[in-house]
Amino acid sequence: MPVLAQAKVNATGPLMSQFETILASFFRSPKLADLPARVREAISRREWANELLVRSIQMLVVLLFCLIYAISPKTSPDGAFSPVPWVLGVYFVISAAGLVWGWLRQPPDWSVYISIFFDFCLLYGLMLSFHLQYTQPASFILKAPALLYVFIFIAVRALRFNPKFVIAAGAIAALGWALLIFYVLKIDPGDNMLTRSYVTYLTSNTVLIGAEVDKILSILFVTTILALAVNGSNNLLVTAVSEQSAAADLSQFFDKSVAHDIRASAAPLRAGEGEKRQATILNIDIRGFTRLAAKLDASTVMQLLSLYQGRIVPIVQANGGVIDKFMGDGILATFGTAGSGKTAAADGLRAAEEIMLDHAGWKAGTEAFASLKPLDIGLGLASGLVSYGAVGGDGRLEMTVIGPPVNFAAKLEKHNKTLRTAGLCDAATWRLARRQGFEGLLVAKPLQASIDGVSRLQNVHSLALPGRPANVPKPLTNG
Repeated sequence: MPVLAQAKVNATGPLMSQFETILASFFRSPKLADLPARVREAISRREWANELLVRSIQMLVVLLFCLIYAISPKTSPDGAFSPVPWVLGVYFVISAAGLVWGWLRQPPDWSVYISIFFDFCLLYGLMLSFHLQYTQPASFILKAPALLYVFIFIAVRALRFNPKFVIAAGAIAALGWALLIFYVLKIDPGDNMLTRSYVTYLTSNTVLIGAEVDKILSILFVTTILALAVNGSNNLLVTAVSEQSAAADLSQFFDKSVAHDIRASAAPLRAGEGEKRQATILNIDIRGFTRLAAKLDASTVMQLLSLYQGRIVPIVQANGGVIDKFMGDGILATFGTAGSGKTAAADGLRAAEEIMLDHAGWKAGTEAFASLKPLDIGLGLASGLVSYGAVGGDGRLEMTVIGPPVNFAAKLEKHNKTLRTAGLCDAATWRLARRQGFEGLLVAKPLQASIDGVSRLQNVHSLALPGRPANVPKPLTNG
């Protein structure tokens, strides 16, 4: 095969595959039974909301009918029976009852079929009533512009995203129109006004069978096209709700701002892609938690961690921080990796202050922890340039930060044990936070410290709350 011809075949391959996938989505029915219960419930709620929309549109249509009838001139003799208001009244009552029922509870499928049946019964009944009220030949029914509402009633059922309701509406509409034709032809067998002339049909009350068959075919074609479109849309709806539910579950494993960035990204997330950002890193750790955990059962350990993280995480996020990861009882948070980062250091110090204020009165809230000793925490903060991006393999990715500030914040957090302090930050972070507008309660005591793993003395600040010695941390109590 020539190279050019082979290239054309290779190019059309993906296109044909995509076409076949799209085509299959129009004919394939979603298997709801295979979906988790919460996904089926979400789809059910969506269908309920759509059914309410359908019934609201029904009410608008009947009100529109009433308005048109009220403002249109009346040609029937005074005192003559007028069936149109009665038909409109019945239609209004049934539509209102259906709407109220839909608000009170989710209507079952059988009620939807009944609603469709009444829609067309009352529509065709309205057309018949015009014929009777205005004493016109029966063929007058077939010329009524109300036929256009047939297509509206079929289209409205597409809002349920279920092809069976569209098919039911189209079938009832076609059958109903066929019965109207039968009625017109049989009501007066001696003068049914049949014609074969299209011009005569257009300019008189005569009946052209071919034109009426065309109307039925139009109804069936519109129904088929809408049913296919709705079935494809239904597949997309089920997929979208499933993916939305999965995304909501998976987003719990990411910080909210990280999950938002991933969803809003124009390009797919790939390992090895990142960028440099100025950030402040906050490390938090519970003192002696490893030894404590060894004495407790697994459920108690996890409950204690959950209570601890449940208080720390909201404080970090409220100050613009991102939870990078949980490391056992440790928490790594970043400030400046999401957003502009112009107040990263100030935000980090505010979060540290709120954590120190909060943990002094922290209670576990369960009797299971009443016998435990108070828990201390340590904080370390450092600022600088970090690399922020995705790491991992194709099947497992993680957003993370890498750089000297990350390592230094971890070392400062551990050095709290040596100095018996609750929090430490490097001098540069403190100065930067003050320039960025930090004016909190924290008292910073400058000192030089020999940090493990760092070759020379470092200028750091010990952090404490007013009235408390910087080297005597207030414990995080649990009972």
